[in-house]
Amino acid sequence: MKLLRFSTAGSVDDGKSTLIGRLLYDSKSIFEDQMEEAERASKNRGNEEVNLALLTDGLRAEREQGITIDVAYRYFATPKRKFIIADTPGHIQYTRNMVTGASTTDLAIILIDARHGVVEQTVRHSWLVSLLGIKEIVVCVNKMDLAGYDQAVFSKIEGDYLKMVRQFSETNVTFIPISAKLGDNVVNASDNMPWYAGKTLLDFLETVQVSGPAGDSFRMWVQWVVRPISAKWPDFRGYAGRICQGEIKVGDRICVQPSGISSVVTGIMIGEQSFDTARQGQSVTITLADDIDISRGDLIAAAGLPQPEISNLVEIDVCWFRSSALVPGKRYIIRHATQEVQGIVKEICYRVNVSTLEKEYGVDSLTMNDIARVRLKTADPLVYEYYKDNRNMGSLIFIEPGTNDTVGAGMIVPEEL
Repeated sequence: MKLLRFSTAGSVDDGKSTLIGRLLYDSKSIFEDQMEEAERASKNRGNEEVNLALLTDGLRAEREQGITIDVAYRYFATPKRKFIIADTPGHIQYTRNMVTGASTTDLAIILIDARHGVVEQTVRHSWLVSLLGIKEIVVCVNKMDLAGYDQAVFSKIEGDYLKMVRQFSETNVTFIPISAKLGDNVVNASDNMPWYAGKTLLDFLETVQVSGPAGDSFRMWVQWVVRPISAKWPDFRGYAGRICQGEIKVGDRICVQPSGISSVVTGIMIGEQSFDTARQGQSVTITLADDIDISRGDLIAAAGLPQPEISNLVEIDVCWFRSSALVPGKRYIIRHATQEVQGIVKEICYRVNVSTLEKEYGVDSLTMNDIARVRLKTADPLVYEYYKDNRNMGSLIFIEPGTNDTVGAGMIVPEEL
């Protein structure tokens, strides 16, 4: 059963948490004690009916304010598919939370209030989704009950959204008119909108096909060099890691990056059991025909083309997470897959105004929630592919030296000419 990871985004009060609550409730994915807690919380707030948003708003501050602050993860399954939901916040001051929640998802649901149409936050969230390389967007036009289930309202929002999003993205977009509060077209088809002949949201999520990493060339980051030095394994040397792309077979020729040295695979092990082949997602230990100097952070890749890029000077789109500013010249620990190297931001090329999407030049520092294009130099070369082509190979994070705190996340991009 294929797993689908998806995120929700939208303006404040557009109904993100209510939609997820409705999806869980109508698909019978709520435990009895969770429902009882939501009923008690709704009664304490004076709600006449159960507030389904309380099923996902977990922090006390969220429930008091009626907004999503942190990323809420929920898990459920139907007979057709398993799902992981990232319910992300809509406020601009929680941009970093949205970026974190959506960065690992395959699909984004963007909610639009039928009464308000496309607004500033709709543009911002759609741009962030595009920036994060998400290829599928479902636009749920919510609160159709408050717009009289009017087809003209839905059609206008559909046209306005496509006109906006095509300015910066060619992402696949699907539109569904819904009422999260009443359940129209969420799990069950609505009798109130006979003019809509498409799928319900759950039907779409169960059947949509999402693409995996671009390309199928074997890639595995080395996490550990296995040297047991025991009576059973006196001369064993293996290289352990999780295959992030493609598959590998005994007898395949590989190339180790960044050294460029090649060898042949002589064994593939999971635990102490040997296999002839392994594929993406499996954690394995590989043995090679030659004794090669391989360390944690090196990449074992299929020999021949295509090979990843190798450089210690890259351009990245960075989202800054902390109130302590990013300033050019300050040293950070850069964690790229299993590799950790020292790095310095040489230049802030520009900052993006996430409200207007305009590029702001001449910026000398970044603060929390800022998104910018920067030029990064590392002490040792990075082995990478561009984020737009391969998320696994193109993402990195900034670590504050001496603290192990994550202060920013970046996506490696082609250099702008």
